[in-house]
Amino acid sequence: MTESLRGKFLVSGPRLRDENFFKSVVLIVEHGEEGAMGLVINHPSSVTVAHALQEHLDLPETQDLVYVGGPVEPAALFVVHNSPALDPTESPVIPDVFMGSSAEVFERILTVSMEPEHELVYRVYGGCSGWGPGQLEGELERGDWLTIDADSNFVYTEDPYSVWDQLIAKTFHSNRLHSTQCDHPDWN
Repeated sequence: MTESLRGKFLVSGPRLRDENFFKSVVLIVEHGEEGAMGLVINHPSSVTVAHALQEHLDLPETQDLVYVGGPVEPAALFVVHNSPALDPTESPVIPDVFMGSSAEVFERILTVSMEPEHELVYRVYGGCSGWGPGQLEGELERGDWLTIDADSNFVYTEDPYSVWDQLIAKTFHSNRLHSTQCDHPDWN
């Protein structure tokens, strides 16, 4: 492993056909010698957060959906949020994106988000994406994934369905050898 990919997006390559990751963008939240863990940020489910947590919390029904974070531990819930005040021991994955570190923080995020004076933004994920030691590096060498710096605007976007298209275009544009812009197309 050369360097940690924590805080990067993995953008699935156009040839990656794994049904779990087809047209996926994964935020890497941990990456080290023991492997990697991330969350697919652009696959909302049809389950609301209130419905998913009805056994644990009495939340008002909203349009907030649980996102499919990946195929690992699909029944486990993970949360990311934008508030450094909720847990001062947390370090951001990227600016404005913190990983909920405990059940207490998770519950606090959901209750604070209902207070109109707070501008807390969060996403809840069912499951996560995981790779064993060296597995992700092998997938990167094979060209299954493209990497790009993560951006909180994509994590919290209102239009998750356009994220892959936007980021695949951005990665192709930044890795292009020749410009696609033509100053004088009429000269052709």
